[in-house]
Amino acid sequence: MAGVQYSGVRESRSNRFNDLGTTGKEVEENFKKGCLKRADRSFAQGLQCQQINSMAALMSLEDAVFISHSPQGCIGCTIMAVDMYRVGQAHRGIKNIKNPRIIVTNLDQKSVVFGGEQKLRESVKKAVERYSPKVAFIYSSCASGIIGDDIDAIAGDLQDEYPDTVMVPIHCEGFKSKICASGFDAAFLAINKYILRKKKIEKEAGLVNLFAPTTVSYADQKEMERMLGLLGAKVNYIPFYSSLEKIKRIPAAEASTSICKVFADEFMKTLEEDYDIPYSHTVMPIGIRNTDKWYRGIASVIGKEKEVEEIIAKEHERIEPLVARLRERLQGKRVFICGGTGRSFAAAALIDDFGMELAGLETPTYDADAQVDIEYLNGIHKDFVVDIANMQPFEQVNLVNKLRPDAFIGVPEWAAKLGIPTTHVLDGKRPTMGYDGLLYLGNKIADQLQNPGFNVKLSQHVKLPYRDSWYGEDAFKYIMK
Repeated sequence: MAGVQYSGVRESRSNRFNDLGTTGKEVEENFKKGCLKRADRSFAQGLQCQQINSMAALMSLEDAVFISHSPQGCIGCTIMAVDMYRVGQAHRGIKNIKNPRIIVTNLDQKSVVFGGEQKLRESVKKAVERYSPKVAFIYSSCASGIIGDDIDAIAGDLQDEYPDTVMVPIHCEGFKSKICASGFDAAFLAINKYILRKKKIEKEAGLVNLFAPTTVSYADQKEMERMLGLLGAKVNYIPFYSSLEKIKRIPAAEASTSICKVFADEFMKTLEEDYDIPYSHTVMPIGIRNTDKWYRGIASVIGKEKEVEEIIAKEHERIEPLVARLRERLQGKRVFICGGTGRSFAAAALIDDFGMELAGLETPTYDADAQVDIEYLNGIHKDFVVDIANMQPFEQVNLVNKLRPDAFIGVPEWAAKLGIPTTHVLDGKRPTMGYDGLLYLGNKIADQLQNPGFNVKLSQHVKLPYRDSWYGEDAFKYIMK
């Protein structure tokens, strides 16, 4: 019997939760008992939209244009992906740095009443005629989804008119899912349907698909490629800084892995079903434990278990004396971590390498994979708070102000304004992953703790937009079970 096709909405999978405030021990016990329930917030301070993730996942593809069928504001958050793309070009030695080619149809009130299909049709035609791209990604939005504009039909019509450009409609309406990683799935589902088309091609010996999100630095890319190269693998690094040709090469791989476990995990399942490509589903390679686990995972898939143990032993011999020095600088320091699901849990394991203590953890989603990580963290850290939240900085400000950790690892702006030393974990400009990234990140955290002057002075002159009374409230008072 054929399996049910995945919808691209992560809530359609059982046991995924995205609104909860608790402790590490309680969330582990309640998940085991099946007592966790879907919740909501009576007040929410903005959510990360899945449309942004669908766009950011692909915006560095060569010879591509991106048409957002939306109001103009919907592409505002792409500024981060644009910045990563520009910086990444500089790091790769490109002299003529470009912006991604983004066109927005600018839906307005008239479009909502009368429909916006004509705007979309004209926008796609202008994009193709202006840039002559090999592929055109057409993104839906909340507005176009609500009014029912048929982006598939328009893409089909224009595919006949422009046969040299692959038209790829992507259904990433923000209201479909509160789990922002659903946006990655929407993009990959469209790639499979309109580019790969379930066509099986001849396998390339030793080829491994390495899926990487926007926030992976060039240094991290080189580190992952170095590690896979030591196993004799050839790397197809996708989709960041990729191309249509590299996308079409995906089915030729003998195995797949991802740098971020929530980025391409659903797509790798699809690749195994449609193209017989086994995959390694492990962790984000941040810190010694997680890097070892990630490395062993892909080595097992490609039959290199013996070789990987020899490499890991050599890497440990090289880095452990350096980690010991970092531990002397960081031992006993308390830290709060805020990032994506993969990075939060990976960074929480990383700090154990340095003898640091976990005070609190924010993660956008909680599921069976997160449960494995929490069980591990509960074994090495005593008591820590868990905030399951897509964004919601008002909760994290409240928690951090109460917990007063020595350091904050995450997206640092609001924590810096509290005067706490901060280190950016979503840093697509500097190394954070693998054995070499571990050392860089550890030194960066230690340096911030040693010299927190900027953050301290910032807190004396900048006030966050919350009343003093909020800091005395329960941080989770707006979560409704």
